[in-house]
Amino acid sequence: MIDIKLLEKKAENGPSYFDEYKQGLINRGGNSEILDQIMDLNKKRKEMIAQAESAKANQNKLSGEIGKLKREGKDASALLSEVDAIKGQVKELELKAAEADQEVTNLALVIPNKPHSSVPVGSSADENKEIKVFGTPTKFSFKAKEHWELGESLNIIDFERAGKTTGTRFAFLKGAAAQMERALIQFMMDLHSMKHGYTEMIPPFMVNSNSLLGTGNFPKFKEDVFHLEGSDLYLIPTAEVPVTNYYNSEILDEKDLPQSFCAYSPCFRSEAGSAGRDTKGLIRQHQFDKVELMTFCHPDKSHETHEALTSHAEQVLMNLELPFRRMLLCTGDMGFGSAKTYDLEVWLPGQNAYREISSCSNFEDFQARRANIRFRTAGGKPQFVHTLNGSALAVGRTLVAILENYQREDGSVAIPKALQSYMGGRTEIR
Repeated sequence: MIDIKLLEKKAENGPSYFDEYKQGLINRGGNSEILDQIMDLNKKRKEMIAQAESAKANQNKLSGEIGKLKREGKDASALLSEVDAIKGQVKELELKAAEADQEVTNLALVIPNKPHSSVPVGSSADENKEIKVFGTPTKFSFKAKEHWELGESLNIIDFERAGKTTGTRFAFLKGAAAQMERALIQFMMDLHSMKHGYTEMIPPFMVNSNSLLGTGNFPKFKEDVFHLEGSDLYLIPTAEVPVTNYYNSEILDEKDLPQSFCAYSPCFRSEAGSAGRDTKGLIRQHQFDKVELMTFCHPDKSHETHEALTSHAEQVLMNLELPFRRMLLCTGDMGFGSAKTYDLEVWLPGQNAYREISSCSNFEDFQARRANIRFRTAGGKPQFVHTLNGSALAVGRTLVAILENYQREDGSVAIPKALQSYMGGRTEIR
């Protein structure tokens, strides 16, 4: 959520924050007219508050005169009528000011974060910037199969029966696939907690609407989330939602920053608007497992923390020896709340393409304002923390990448060395 006070501040030199934010909205392909509406409404709100305060001062003055007339035994009825009229005027002004304030809040909740200055300007994924490449795209002397073909031929993934029991975009993992899914979760959680220093967390898999408002999922993306009818509970689209709200409405001590967590959870997404995309396989499911990295940090440290968090996600791919690249997303391809995002894209030889497997974002204070998460310096006023998160990794997509990159001509699949001890010493799937 944006800071209205910063938008109102006049610039001493160069463009104002308002000008920068408006250009940022334009660069993201957003509706910059909403910003003008917010400022107009906020101006009217302030004018009504000023009028109400002036009327209250007049009311207090008249009340003093009424007291004086009564003490002198004189008639004060005319002034009493005038005070009653002023009271009604004040009440109406305060009501209108409150309505304008709510309108400002409602509009502010649906406009995205301001992109960081290092983010390239662009309108689509075609304008994202490649930052680094790890490994060489896997090539075979035979025609590579896609993961869903391998899963079905090895009898370890069953889409047909999942469709019967639940519906489309679901799957049964069984045998070696189920074992590998569980092994990947354990491997990722061990790596991040033991080597990278994150505190392990298993969060609630349902949250309330206030938590989804805090992370920026509500109100704009409400249709993407599964709702439990008759309650204020929703299935989480990612562990980011409950873990970010762990400190909702709290004030942390500066000396306790940063706070970093690695969280396992299943994720549930309606995939609204994705009709016809990735209808086969595990790439775009309504339910999938993920390990999420989440950090609350000092504003001065957030961009170096972003680099570190992204490198921790990359380490998973490096240890599994999967080819990938890091992409810096352009303004038009970033998520709603992000100030800067790196996507990690893993190579899938079955598709002959790089596909996203992790998204690592710095939200700066955008989520912290919405969730009211602050920290206090010694003797200073509370200020908002910066929040960052990233998939490390999407477990199902990692399984996909292993099946496709480690496949053999005879239809079997080798198991990465880093994962073999988590699978009881198993070295292949046949």
